Amino acid sequence: CCAGTKETAFISAVTAAGLVHSVTRSCSAGNMTECSCDVTLRHGGSASEGWHWGGCSDDIHYGMSFSRKFLDVPFKNITGKSGSGLVAMNLHNNEAGRQAVAKLMSVDCRCHGVSGSCAVKTCWKTMSSFEKIGRFLKDKYENSIQISDRLKKKLRRKEKSQRKIPIGKEDLLYVNKSPNYCVEDQKLGIPGTQGRECNRTSQGPDGCNLLCCGRGYNTHVVRHVERCECKFVWCCYVRCRRCETMTDVHTCK
Repeated sequence: CCAGTKETAFISAVTAAGLVHSVTRSCSAGNMTECSCDVTLRHGGSASEGWHWGGCSDDIHYGMSFSRKFLDVPFKNITGKSGSGLVAMNLHNNEAGRQAVAKLMSVDCRCHGVSGSCAVKTCWKTMSSFEKIGRFLKDKYENSIQISDRLKKKLRRKEKSQRKIPIGKEDLLYVNKSPNYCVEDQKLGIPGTQGRECNRTSQGPDGCNLLCCGRGYNTHVVRHVERCECKFVWCCYVRCRRCETMTDVHTCK
């Protein structure tokens, strides 16, 4: 469904980033023989600032290389002019995901010294949590760039008035506008949002305003019966009450 849309761009980027993240984590944990910690940072630092490299720095170079071989090579083996724009777009979005992992690398330090004086610090490089990387890519998804499906030497924006604005390596690109995910389309495999349960008080993606696409929602009362206030009676059985609760459930029109 929906090839070349901003949603598939986001999926490509998250997949590539996830592969870098998981492989690099395995390298640092010593679970792979092909890689380990970043050995280039074992020496050096700044004596004047009182810190040196130590510990196990995440070495994303192997993870980046593995991700490129695993995800990009199948695209590069595709021949023929038809779809070449989509291929270039997919390769770009894969790399944008990997660049997100690299961009969000940070430095962690641990203090050493008498009574926690932090006279000396040992520092190492570490990847951000995948949640943070995901939020970064979500922002790129929301600001993704539509490009021309006709590849002329390099990727270019669809809007002629914006073609002089360069495309960044961290930007997500799409060719085709997204279909209407609010309405069911069996041919595209889109279930729509009619009948979906929503949260009336939420302003997020699960909220009725957003999930119901402005159509409004129905409210009905659901009765829940469960065992409650259970007590152990000597000897030897459990005595419970039967509790009944009524809750409002909201579903999209």
